[in-house]
Amino acid sequence: MPGIASLLVVASAAIVLVLGTLHLLYTFRGNKLDPREPGLRQAMEQSTPRITRETTVWRAWVGFNATHSLGLMLFALIYAYLALAAPALLFGSLFLQGLGLVLLTSYVVLARRYFFSVPFRGIVLATLLYAAGLAAAAA
Repeated sequence: MPGIASLLVVASAAIVLVLGTLHLLYTFRGNKLDPREPGLRQAMEQSTPRITRETTVWRAWVGFNATHSLGLMLFALIYAYLALAAPALLFGSLFLQGLGLVLLTSYVVLARRYFFSVPFRGIVLATLLYAAGLAAAAA
């Protein structure tokens, strides 16, 4: 039976996994990530970034959204796995604990600055649960 520290980290990871999975679905299904302004998507599809003419702004937008989602999902799956299958490794490694906390805190800062309330609140909750898991493991 997993301890409270593991369960808190898993709960944190579950929130991140849901956010990442929803974001990936929204990237490829529906229009939730499309611009509201008519014609802006078409302009993005016809414009190339200064760095290269090998892609369009729209294709880069889709790619950035997809890789962002996959990164969230990867983080969630790895940390949930570690918390359940290798808790001694996770809770015995200051590097792994710190890496998770730094990443989640970075997402909090980015979500506050660039996103909207739902992902911001979700990632804040995930970060608090993760920190509580670390605290429980240290107690």
